[in-house]
Parts: sequence; C-alpha cells; structure tokens
Amino acid sequence: MTNAFPPNQQFRLAARPLGMPRKEDWQFHEEAVSEAQDGGIVVKVLYLSLDPAMRGWMNEGKSYIRPVAIGEVMRAGGLGVVVASRSPRFAVGDYVAGGTGVQRYWSGPADDKTAAFNKIDPRLAPPTAWLNTLGMPGMTAFFGLREVGQPKAGDTVVVSGAAGAVGMTVGQVAKKMGCRVVGIAGGEDKCRFVVEQLGFDACIDYKAGPVHAGLKEHCPQGVDVYFDNVGGDILDAVLTRINMKARIVICGAISQYNATSQVKGPANYLSLLVNRARMEGMVVFDYAPRYAEGVATLAGWMQEGSVKSVEDVTEGFERFPEALLMLFEGKNLGKLVLKVADA
Repeated sequence: MTNAFPPNQQFRLAARPLGMPRKEDWQFHEEAVSEAQDGGIVVKVLYLSLDPAMRGWMNEGKSYIRPVAIGEVMRAGGLGVVVASRSPRFAVGDYVAGGTGVQRYWSGPADDKTAAFNKIDPRLAPPTAWLNTLGMPGMTAFFGLREVGQPKAGDTVVVSGAAGAVGMTVGQVAKKMGCRVVGIAGGEDKCRFVVEQLGFDACIDYKAGPVHAGLKEHCPQGVDVYFDNVGGDILDAVLTRINMKARIVICGAISQYNATSQVKGPANYLSLLVNRARMEGMVVFDYAPRYAEGVATLAGWMQEGSVKSVEDVTEGFERFPEALLMLFEGKNLGKLVLKVADA
C-alpha cells in the first residue's frame, strides 16, 4: 500500500555546539512517515515551540533530562492534528500538544511517555496559546511563581526575561496575586510592551543603563521575590537588593547557555545568608500531575481578559536553525513559535 503522507522532514542534531548553534550542527533529513500501528497515531505538526531550554538539551552531561543524542531528531514541544489513528484515545482531527520533535510528522504509540500527547481544545484559546500560556511556559510560570516563589499580596516581584514566554506570564500571575511587579528586559520596545500591554508596574531596560540603578529606582523597598530566567550579571544585581526572607526562583540562565567558558556563578550569594533568603531551582516537569489545574486557572483568566497570551510566530520549517537563534539574539517579543504547516 502506498504511504498516504509526503516524506517526513526532520532536523537532527549533527554535532554538539560550542557557543551559538551553527547550521553545521544540524542534519536535514527526510524519511517516509511510519503508518499508524495498533494503538498508534500519526500527528501532522502545525507549530513548534522554540524555547531557551533547547540549547541546554544539546549539551552532553548530566541534567534534569537526558541530552539529545547525536543523530537524533531534535527535541521540541509541538502542536499538531491527528491525521491517522488506530488508538481509542485519539480520533482523526483531534488537536494534540506534546513532544513532537523538530519534524513535520510524528508517528508512534498514542501513549508514548516521551511525547506525552494531550488533546487540546482550539476553541478555548488560539492554537499557539497552547504552546505558550496554556503550555509548558505557562505551567513553568504558574507553578514556579506560586509554589517556589510563594508571593504574598503587597510583595515586590522582579522577573528577568520579562518580555519572553515565561517572564510575561510570571508578571501577569504576580499581578493577579496582588503584587507589585517589575520586569527586566532588553530594549525600549520590550519594556513598553510589558508595562503597557501586560500591566507590569515598571520595567528596567538592561541595555539602557545599570540594572542596579533601575532596581534602586523601581524597587525602593527591596525585592521579595525574584524569578530568574537569565542568570549572570542580572542575578548578581538583584541579589544586592533582596529583602529579609526573599525567595529567588532559578528557572533559567539564558545569558549563560551559549557561553564558551565556565558558567558564571553568583558573586553576591552571601546576600542569601545575610537576608536568610532562599534560592531554589524549578523544573516544570515536576508539576506534570497538576498541569490541568494550571491550565484551568490560566484559561479562566484569559477568557476574562485579565491575562494575555502573546506569541511571536515565524513561518517556515526549513528556517528552524536561524529561528532558534532569535531567542539568544533577543529578537522575539513574547513566546517564539515556528509555524510548520496549516491544518
């Protein structure tokens, strides 16, 4: 029987990058789409989630998740439509989100634990929002802030990477919890976006001047919760302004991901001792059993208009290598999504 699908195009990891990923680090590969077996499905990928964490997955070494192997399809979250099914879990036409990888089609068992597909309702929110506020970035923000940061009404919450996928939701959730929210972002346009569009109280442009000065101006009473997405010098600056019993959520360190030298650790860590403060890392997968709770809450806020989901969509599967670099060049506003195909 002739395969009903066009060739599956994939980006596979060809080499472990040193610094910023290059085109030579990728292998463009084509192969036939595997037919759905008993209990299996075929998913046509419509959108791919581009996330800073992907750079860490390309490195060899122990981490919270195994590295992508050389020659393996690059790991990525995605959203697609089921185009063939021999599983009672999914019907043809269902929209699903999960670990599709960087490819045009995913084929395998419907209960594959790595892909971990879930049916989504595109009537509840636009499809791209399921890769943003209702997807992994939103769950990271929701549980990282509430469970690890533990803000209280009246607290001052600072978030770096404020115009990115996680940061934008952290700030909006903190406002819902009655906090004063100060973002840190790069450039006048991004700072204007988080204040005027997302409702932050203030935003510090780290490209325009010292972050220390911005924190002194916008956090005169100090910082109670810091949600860190960037690490490096900005983390050091915030540590000088934390209050007694402050909570620092270590979510990411985008400033360090492409470093060719040793990762820069916090020089001002003794501030944690002086202020009896806590710094704790968080990984969103730890909260997987509670995702439905996060989705229900955030979707409700979105429907009432008090939380926005903003996606920066770039088109063209073949543009994946350069699209990924947009994250590290600060070119995206909101969640970066790569459109692969129409439904």
